[in-house]
Amino acid sequence: MTVKEYNRSVEEYADAVYRFIRANLKDEDGANDIVQDSYEKLWRHVAEIEYHSAKSWLFSTAYHTMIDFIRKDRRTVTLEESYETDLVYESQYSDLNEILHKALEHLPDQQKASVTLRDYEGYSYKEIGEITGQTEAQVKINIYRGRLALKNFIGKIETVL
Repeated sequence: MTVKEYNRSVEEYADAVYRFIRANLKDEDGANDIVQDSYEKLWRHVAEIEYHSAKSWLFSTAYHTMIDFIRKDRRTVTLEESYETDLVYESQYSDLNEILHKALEHLPDQQKASVTLRDYEGYSYKEIGEITGQTEAQVKINIYRGRLALKNFIGKIETVL
């Protein structure tokens, strides 16, 4: 990859990588750090990586960096476990986007990553498997379970409208 291609990858993919990490991490500063680390790693491997594979390489690197960040954070802070009953939203509210983001926060990390990569970024099951290190079947299961949990969280459409 040339320097010009590297700069083009920053222009084209940085926002998408940031949105993906931010949607999963819910920490703007952490998301910025992960994106920056991913591009730093890309720069260190710029001679080995072709431009056409840079996007998937960046998403994969950012995903694994995010997992490391989450693991490190969990060692320092005890997180409250979410239960299935927490995934039910019963009050009336009209902002579906806010409800979806709230529901996404309750999903386990792998389901959240799989759903956001598929539904927000448009990756195929195979590409998601390559990024997350899962089999295609496991990706499909995580997406199904994540969507089911989102559906249960939102509940009836009348509640949202």
